[in-house]
Amino acid sequence: MSEPAGSTRRLRVVVADDQAAVREPLAAVLGLAEDIEVVAAAADGTEVLAAAAAGPVDVVLMDLRMPVMDGIDATRRLTEEHPEVAVVVLTTFADDDSILAALSAGARGYLTKNAGRQDIARAIRAAAAGQSVLDREVQDRLLATIRTKAPAPQQPLPADVTPREREVLTLIGQGLPNRAIAEKLFISEATVKTHINNLFAKADLRDRADAVRRAIAAGLA
Repeated sequence: MSEPAGSTRRLRVVVADDQAAVREPLAAVLGLAEDIEVVAAAADGTEVLAAAAAGPVDVVLMDLRMPVMDGIDATRRLTEEHPEVAVVVLTTFADDDSILAALSAGARGYLTKNAGRQDIARAIRAAAAGQSVLDREVQDRLLATIRTKAPAPQQPLPADVTPREREVLTLIGQGLPNRAIAEKLFISEATVKTHINNLFAKADLRDRADAVRRAIAAGLA
């Protein structure tokens, strides 16, 4: 069924959590947003994959610790079988192993369950638009981990990266979100997103974690 003329399609979201006391209220609250439609609620990774196969799905809000198939395996399978579906992790775990495993599996966002409803909704919208969103605590831990493992020799950026794109990459490497980058450079968030998209294409970056690694390797962070 097509959308009415002039309307904006709602983002189709699957909420995955093994605890019904978390899953059901979260699905209900997110469903109140005008641009979000919760199309399924899953108790484990197999149910997530089934929902994605039944589709269409735009974003999965994924818990990590679930029975049968956990969130890491489900994210990996989604990335392989349904690359059009973005995954945002929502979990109580913010340890290095969980963060790196989820991002390596293909998660586009990572939030802890301290995140508010508005933060979660923003992360869903960002993930659907191809952007990465990391909880500040998660981003700080990721930065610290990457810095300790950063390669010693510097890797210059491609020659066609502009000075402004270099500035944006430097600020990403410092852990700043788009809004803070916009304020720092006195430009709009939309302009920041344009610079990031151009930068990602030129430097062959997949997500924000890649950008942080590249900033460190280039000696910018």
